[in-house]
Amino acid sequence: MSLTAADTVIVLDFETTGLSPAQGERAIEIGAVKLEGGIITERFQQLMNRGCRVSGFIENYTGISNAMLTSAPPCETVMAEFAQFIEGYNLVAHNASFDQKFLEAELARLGYCQTYPFACSMLTARRLYQQAPNHKLGTLVRYKQLPTDGTFHRALADAEMTAHLWLAMLDDLQREHAVVAPDFQLMQRLGKTAKGAVAGLLARHR
Repeated sequence: MSLTAADTVIVLDFETTGLSPAQGERAIEIGAVKLEGGIITERFQQLMNRGCRVSGFIENYTGISNAMLTSAPPCETVMAEFAQFIEGYNLVAHNASFDQKFLEAELARLGYCQTYPFACSMLTARRLYQQAPNHKLGTLVRYKQLPTDGTFHRALADAEMTAHLWLAMLDDLQREHAVVAPDFQLMQRLGKTAKGAVAGLLARHR
């Protein structure tokens, strides 16, 4: 199975204590789904205890309480397992720059200093679905009528919705733009292409 194919990736999502690891914020939950040939074949979900309490705002926003985190394994244990889960795969996240920062910061604590290949479903959706009201995950789920149980801001639920969005975009590229078997590198480029240049990019890949 080709790991350059856009339908063979790991889609992930972090819940965190704040916006930036550079400000001392930490991950408190990781959720991910493995897509192989466009099919979800495996899931990873785990709360993680960073060793101190989270704010009331984060409890309310995510539904993750301090009581839940107290019994969770430490971040280091979870991230060591997750590093094995993602080994060798390209990665996808919605607003990927956020998740990439936390992934690399948490793994750096374990001595992992590598970077990971990411594509951003939000940036790609901005190019493919320019008429959407906005490009928040929840809005796009409704816009494309994607599967959801209505849970948001929990890592595995968000990762699964992002995976469905990612597969919808791959399908639309093939059905509406005649791009056969789009690869991961095209999806990365698409997210970084100016809106006016999207049609030309896709035409070159037909």
